[in-house]
Amino acid sequence: MPLQVEHFGAVTRITLNRPEVRNAFNAELIASLTQAFRTVAAEPLTRVVVLGGQGKAFCAGADLGWMREMAGYDWAQNRADAQALADMLWAIYACPVPVVARIHGDCYAGGVGLAAVCDVLVAAEGVIFCLSEARLGLLPATISPYVIRAMGEQAARRYFITAERFNAAQARAMGFVHEVCGAEGLDAKVDELVATLVANGPMAVRACKRLVQDVAGRPISDELRAETARRIADIRATDEGREGVQSFLNKRPPAWLLP
Repeated sequence: MPLQVEHFGAVTRITLNRPEVRNAFNAELIASLTQAFRTVAAEPLTRVVVLGGQGKAFCAGADLGWMREMAGYDWAQNRADAQALADMLWAIYACPVPVVARIHGDCYAGGVGLAAVCDVLVAAEGVIFCLSEARLGLLPATISPYVIRAMGEQAARRYFITAERFNAAQARAMGFVHEVCGAEGLDAKVDELVATLVANGPMAVRACKRLVQDVAGRPISDELRAETARRIADIRATDEGREGVQSFLNKRPPAWLLP
């Protein structure tokens, strides 16, 4: 199986399982990831997804065998193939619960796109990132909406056209990665962040994720101010919103905390 999906209470772990090719993409893996995240989106018990990879790398981009196949594609086949990748990226980006990326080893090309659609990125110190498409006479088109948002336009202007490698510290400096730690502490840091997320109101976390996606880049117009006022009024009126405020005022744990 190209993918492992494991459920641990409120946490779902989705792990790329093609270690022999450094978890490189092929059509089967792309389809499996799309289906896995669509399933999670419909699963009310999951509060956090951890996305990682087996073996020595997070994701090394496109599988060489898959690339050989694509070399013989006509325009229509290339368009359909690219659309499948676009649909996979959207399924992850639009997942209603937070997705934490556990990044180790290489993170190349489409792998950078895979990281970019996650909400919280934790990378081991030895990770090397590379948007390598220009070296092959290609461009990172399908992943670009997410990568540009995640690393910023100025960094993307450089790394898209140079195809240079950059390390985890550089990725953190540009804001692409949130946490960098030693390889031996990677799982502990991921678990720490997962525990933080699970401690928060589950509906509030979903609403916060959607809020960032909906508000980022928009002008602060009358419409936006009215919309954000409506959103806080809506959530205050929910059972979870009332419970959160009452538990805080009464100095007790909220009801959503897991035993």
